[in-house]
Amino acid sequence: MLDQGAPPQNPGQTAAPASPGIGARLMRRKPVERLVAEGGQGEGGSLRRTLGLWQLTMISIGATLGTGIFVVLGEAVPKAGPAVTLSFVIAGLTALFSALSYAELAGSIPVSGSSYSYAYATMGELIAWICGWCLVLEYGVSVAAVAVGWGEYLNELLDGTIGVTIPAALSAPPGDGGVFNLPALIVVLLAMAFLLGGARESARANTVMVIVKIAALVMFCAIGVQGFRSGNYENFMPLGMAGVSAAGATLFFSYIGFDAASTAGEEAKNAQRDLPRAIMLSLVVVTALYVLVAAVAVGAKPWENFTDSEAALAQIMREVTGQTFWGTLLAFCAVIAIASVVLTVLYGQTRILFAMSRDGLVPKVFAKVHPKTGAPRANTLIVSLFCGVLAAAIPLGQLADATSIGTLFAFALVNVAVVVLRRTKPDMPRTFRVPLSPVMPALGFAFCVWMMGSLSTVTWVVFGVWMAAGLVFYFGYGFRRSRLAPSEK
Repeated sequence: MLDQGAPPQNPGQTAAPASPGIGARLMRRKPVERLVAEGGQGEGGSLRRTLGLWQLTMISIGATLGTGIFVVLGEAVPKAGPAVTLSFVIAGLTALFSALSYAELAGSIPVSGSSYSYAYATMGELIAWICGWCLVLEYGVSVAAVAVGWGEYLNELLDGTIGVTIPAALSAPPGDGGVFNLPALIVVLLAMAFLLGGARESARANTVMVIVKIAALVMFCAIGVQGFRSGNYENFMPLGMAGVSAAGATLFFSYIGFDAASTAGEEAKNAQRDLPRAIMLSLVVVTALYVLVAAVAVGAKPWENFTDSEAALAQIMREVTGQTFWGTLLAFCAVIAIASVVLTVLYGQTRILFAMSRDGLVPKVFAKVHPKTGAPRANTLIVSLFCGVLAAAIPLGQLADATSIGTLFAFALVNVAVVVLRRTKPDMPRTFRVPLSPVMPALGFAFCVWMMGSLSTVTWVVFGVWMAAGLVFYFGYGFRRSRLAPSEK
């Protein structure tokens, strides 16, 4: 007996394939081959491959070196005491495990999206979106955090040269005794001007600034060691291991430089060869300088006297020499050095949004490339204005912790991604391989989770709100507009 409610069947007609469920759509992956094939392609133009190993390494160092030393040292020392040197080592070790995973993936998938693209190829679209949203927090807020510290050193420089400073109302955000942090906004706009000229021009400017900052830190160590007092290390860990880990979590955001290098994958001449080398070389140089400078700083100044000053190194130079000249000279170098961090991290933010836009997850305007400069101009303008306003309105400590949690979450996913890709594509060509995998990636993941647990409840609340907002945006926009979606209809 026929079912009266059943539609008539045509024997020659095959049933349409069932539409994938929401779970399958959330887990859709972008093939590695497609990621690589689309490299550099934007709306109306293409990014240009102009960067070699030297420029990539300088981008890594430029984005990393300076943030933790010039800006956040004054924030971290009160949390850990003299053991802040150990905090730098722990943060650097955590970064090393993740850097190994980044190096393998950057050599295998040399594209601009960094860990967002790696997650898209291995764990699916939803995880990729979450990772990309964390990177927006990591990079955007990091630019703002560093810009705040730049204003502190600018005031030090103005005071030492012409005897005036920018009034607190215009040099500090609300909550820190000011109304609007004008210097922070200015340095972001200056970085924007360089980026609008293209990647090659930005890389040249960054290289000069990196050389200046390394020279400045070497100068600080040579002079600061003259005021070294071993007694400053007698109570090495006054706040216990909890203080060390808390300071390490805050300092971790200063290790995102190698991540910035991976965002240059589509503008590198030989990305598969040079990206892994640039990542590892920059991390070694930066960690060594961080630990050395922190050790000299705490030896020259009792940890109790670090009072959340973002210009701590310049103050130490004045105290050790008894002269304003050296502190003023360091402040001048720091103004240049911190500007390079703003430049390179802002660069990384725009390239991540470029990749997400090309995939359809954020508006197309972020993937538009100017035909003359080969730079995503509209993307750069939007991101720069957002970060500039954020820097002008939010205190440094809150920005640094928010950056740390976004960074740690993204790095944790990268450590998972390298293991997944080893399983799903074991024969894929790799120019660098993480040693002792999956042990090393597992350690990287564990370190990231541990350091995230050291952050404050307020930081976790902010992170939760940020992630909730990201999921609302994804399901309201990206889920339906993803470039992988049409193939499933």
